[in-house]
Amino acid sequence: MPLTTTSWVSVDGVMQGLGAEDEDRRGGFERGGWAMPYADPAVEGALNAVYEKADAFLFGSWTFDVFARSWGAVPEMMDSPIGRALNSKPKYVASDTLASPAWAHTTVIPANSAAAVSGAVREASGEVVTPGGRTLIRWLLANDLVDAVNLFIAPVVVGQGERLFPDTGPDRALELTEHTVVSNGVIVVTYRPTGPARYGQTADTTRAWTE
Repeated sequence: MPLTTTSWVSVDGVMQGLGAEDEDRRGGFERGGWAMPYADPAVEGALNAVYEKADAFLFGSWTFDVFARSWGAVPEMMDSPIGRALNSKPKYVASDTLASPAWAHTTVIPANSAAAVSGAVREASGEVVTPGGRTLIRWLLANDLVDAVNLFIAPVVVGQGERLFPDTGPDRALELTEHTVVSNGVIVVTYRPTGPARYGQTADTTRAWTE
């Protein structure tokens, strides 16, 4: 079954603290809640579709804790389309410290275990979605476990905070499979990883130079 990561990012690639002012203050981050001005009904509809079509969810420990305290605990959030999807479907959290998660339908799997992630994906009858979680997403990509990368790109330069991709890391070529401008300049794109990035001239340019 496919494994899809889905993330809000700014134009400069920031994904830290997107939802609320105090969501994630790590590293002295002071610009939380930057995505919320763009979460209008059209964007919410696109987000709802991502969660509703998922068969299961895979979390890192930080994101799992944030989601459990919000989508899994706040009544109005629980009763939203995203909340209903998260609360009714299987959830996997990659952690070596979490023993007994209180959030229903949750299974803990070992962190940094490709075999455990692959097993969770095989158990699902459809798509497994990883919502946010930059550490987990980076690790999944580095281990070639991602089938699709879904990005909600907000038209803002945050200028501070942790980014989805590290300053130094493995390179990846991506094939665009879906894209749409939702509203307020928000762009939703889906890419399929196709292996290491290629460098130098394009095939057409190289051929023209050698003819």
